[in-house]
Amino acid sequence: MSGTVYLSRRYRFSSSHRLHVDSYSDEQNRETFGKCNNPHGHGHNYVLEVTLRGPVDPETGMVVNLVDLDAIVQERIVERFGLRNLNCDAEFATTVPTTENLCIAAWRILEDGHFGSARLEHLRIEETANNYFDYAGKDN
Repeated sequence: MSGTVYLSRRYRFSSSHRLHVDSYSDEQNRETFGKCNNPHGHGHNYVLEVTLRGPVDPETGMVVNLVDLDAIVQERIVERFGLRNLNCDAEFATTVPTTENLCIAAWRILEDGHFGSARLEHLRIEETANNYFDYAGKDN
């Protein structure tokens, strides 16, 4: 077998966050973020889609072992961000925890993911039925 194959896998986790910029006035924050600026935060049931690309291993017939991929994403993303307030994570100490920024953070966390000969190609995070965010690294 030859060529590149793309593998995508979905993961689910729930987190809360408050969209807020400390240097903005209360009025600016409300105007910018609306109900997402609720002082008590609000939550989402996120769906993370991880896409890898790579050659098919001639021995196993796989781009990457799904057990290994699941373990990496579970440890690095789901356990870290799931059932947590994103504002309290060091990743968002100086960054507003929008889903756009969560997508970029997840990329940074996974890009050296030890996926064998496969490489991280694309991430998508669905925030709601109407909102999703795609990221393919800073060079794309």
